[in-house]
Amino acid sequence: MSSHWYSNQTRVYWTCKALLDGRNISHKTEIREVKGWRLGAIIHNLRKKYDWPILAEYRGPENIAHYKLCSSAHHHVLRFPRSAKELANEVASK
Repeated sequence: MSSHWYSNQTRVYWTCKALLDGRNISHKTEIREVKGWRLGAIIHNLRKKYDWPILAEYRGPENIAHYKLCSSAHHHVLRFPRSAKELANEVASK
């Protein structure tokens, strides 16, 4: 098995990358870009298990959550899920 198996383009990786890139993402964005259905669960894990400072803004009559990383977040101190460890190396090299 490749040592990079957990760092492939998973939905967790996509979520972490989008947040680190300063994007504002929603469930609709996830469906469109990676055919995912679990953004809320991923955000929950990033917040609770990895202490990511993620903000949520609820928009429209459907009250749809739009997530973004807090602008004061220090990327180099974030802890990363196993499937997004590759991003930790990218953040460290910046």
